[in-house]
Amino acid sequence: MARKLFGTDGVRGVANVDPMTPEVAMRLGMAIAARFRGGGAPGGSRHGRVVIGKDTRLSGYMFETAMAAGIVSMGADVMICGPLPTPGIAFITSSMRADAGVVISASHNPFQDNGIKIFARDGFKLPDAVEEEIEALVDSDVLSSQRAASADIGKATRIQDAVGRYVVFLKSVFPKERTLDGIKIVVDCAHGAAYKVAPAVFHELGAHVIPLGVSPDGTNINEQAGALHPEDMCHEVRVHGAQLGVAFDGDADRVIICDEKGAVVDGDAVMALCATRMIKAGTLKQSTVVATVMSNIGLERSLRAAGGKLVRTAVGDRYVVEEMLRAGYNFGGEQSGHLLFLDHMTTGDGVVAALKVLSIMVEEGRPLSELARCMERAPQVLVNIKVGKKRPLEELPDVQKLIARCEQDLGDTGRVLVRYSGTEAKARVMVEGPDEARIKGFAEEIAAALARACG
Repeated sequence: MARKLFGTDGVRGVANVDPMTPEVAMRLGMAIAARFRGGGAPGGSRHGRVVIGKDTRLSGYMFETAMAAGIVSMGADVMICGPLPTPGIAFITSSMRADAGVVISASHNPFQDNGIKIFARDGFKLPDAVEEEIEALVDSDVLSSQRAASADIGKATRIQDAVGRYVVFLKSVFPKERTLDGIKIVVDCAHGAAYKVAPAVFHELGAHVIPLGVSPDGTNINEQAGALHPEDMCHEVRVHGAQLGVAFDGDADRVIICDEKGAVVDGDAVMALCATRMIKAGTLKQSTVVATVMSNIGLERSLRAAGGKLVRTAVGDRYVVEEMLRAGYNFGGEQSGHLLFLDHMTTGDGVVAALKVLSIMVEEGRPLSELARCMERAPQVLVNIKVGKKRPLEELPDVQKLIARCEQDLGDTGRVLVRYSGTEAKARVMVEGPDEARIKGFAEEIAAALARACG
């Protein structure tokens, strides 16, 4: 079916503008309750149970209320967590044996946007087929006929200790015999969902925490802060002489890390660092990392040198997870900082990733700037352009000719990737090769052609 609501990462849009309206949110709540009624488990309770969490956007209250109303109207119970990272909602959903979990967040987008993501009872994001079932229910007349009788309306309760539960879980990821005593960490929470959780985790493990972006007001999420703007974090690391800086996006499912010199260490480098240690320890299943087509070829070379290999997927952490589950892999991620340790968490978790890096630093007693040398990046240029319309690339002959010419010029030494964003009205042009000035020219030329074709 043609998807009108769900994109690559749930439903996304400007708050109070279709499809991100309270009316649609209520219908989605009804559809989720209907689709996951009783969880499908034999002997399940009469009332299904759905967890709802959110980030710190002003519109989160509106959508939380609307979705809760829709869910209880269908006879299911709602457990409200309040502001909590996306992976925290996945954890609570699974640990509470709920039938589904809902995250109200637009991740790295500005506060005007919002989104709705859904997890199944096992804590994994829904496959496309199930999202299509929910979308069909939203558009149908079936829901009205399935409303609960007055005596069977669900209840809404608040999980008062959701933050504490998640903090305890996160600390369990770090080796029990070690602490972060003597380590100074700059923690930028982007005024988002991790503003309570992340500083607490690192502090309780013994670190000296310098917090940034921990004063959300509903409108400042991601504003010149966090993973999208790591400059302040890098600066504060240098000012305070910290050993590490970590910056999360609005829902904290991804992280950008910097070393003690204030230099950014991106997701590819973190994957290389963690995977090479896992290969040596025999804990990386099939000696394989799953990453997307955006990951630098330097990651592939680093893994190969350590006796491992890289499997690539389409862009989007959900596609990385799907490939990991399909083939039985346990580690993967994205260059952007979505890192997936399936031995611990069912989705990307920025705090888990940071703890993994810290555990290696503590274990080996070496600074991150030195550890990150396990991967040598090939020059890579990414150009983002706004587009008026996402026209199919195969219908753009001028763009296709440029891509073909660039690929021919690069041969085996580089790559060209052109795609549309799944969450924004943007096109992304990535070119990789040995000469940075040359590939920058290629990327800008292709981007200009796209802009002309798509407005």
